[in-house]
Amino acid sequence: MSDAFLLSERRAPDHLAFAHFPLDRAAHRRDDGAWLDAMFNAAGGGCFAICGDMVLVKAGEAPDALFRAGELPEGARERVFLGLDGEAARFCTVYDPDRAESLSAMAGLALLPLRQAAIERLMPSGRLSELAAGKALLHWHATHRFCAACGAGSEPAQAGWRRDCPACKAQHFPRTDPVVIMLAVRDGQCLLGRQARFPQGNYSCLAGFCEPGETIEDAVRREILEEAGIRTGRVRYLASQPWPFPASMMIGCLAEATSSVITRDETELEDVRWFSREEAQQLLSASHPQGLRSPASFAIARHILKAWAVGGAEF
Repeated sequence: MSDAFLLSERRAPDHLAFAHFPLDRAAHRRDDGAWLDAMFNAAGGGCFAICGDMVLVKAGEAPDALFRAGELPEGARERVFLGLDGEAARFCTVYDPDRAESLSAMAGLALLPLRQAAIERLMPSGRLSELAAGKALLHWHATHRFCAACGAGSEPAQAGWRRDCPACKAQHFPRTDPVVIMLAVRDGQCLLGRQARFPQGNYSCLAGFCEPGETIEDAVRREILEEAGIRTGRVRYLASQPWPFPASMMIGCLAEATSSVITRDETELEDVRWFSREEAQQLLSASHPQGLRSPASFAIARHILKAWAVGGAEF
């Protein structure tokens, strides 16, 4: 199959952002504070910095997001250990969003939206994945500063991969929100929708959060039924993509539609419709006669559509 292969069977495409984490996570080192400090200050050590949805970079022709010890402005909050690149350690730290203006004004520095970096492929896929992991982990710290069991302030532990409560001794671990994103197909057609916030003319796969006690397959069926009124049977997993906006895991699937009459959820979708395989190919190539388009190549939705429309993915 071309590059529209069934994603779970081979390495994900380079254009699929955030899905190529290159580091050895070295979890056995997360409790070794002395080693972590030494690695942070070692010659090969490096640290990324996040501010809201933006990445701090050294200004230049190609944005450089990796800083050595002592290069980062003061005032950062938590620092987390991401893993090892060979013998070199990689960390990530975070600045409060209200520091954005002052950081941007510093000589030689700039703030780059992570989404823009992915869309325009301004950094290698591995670097984007490192930044995505750091951003999601640090967002969790920012939003989970208090113990959910007793309400006391909690403290970072295990190099940022846990928070401990000194009052009741509860341990809390990073949260990732599972999201199903799926393409319903029937008789050579696929179901795509658009939200009002999408760029004009863009259509994408339907998506929604998994709920407690729900399988991935049931979440796929429920979301398609709720948003489009379409019933589905078999569900096939294709691939996944970490999505750091703020901290989700996109679970890509195909779904076998067993009905065809659409009843749109008007609160969720501006439009939803069936597209033929030929039309889907036109969306991918930006040649649709109505000027309609698919999502950009950094998003898993495009690769799910391509796996079916070009690669021939079926059940």
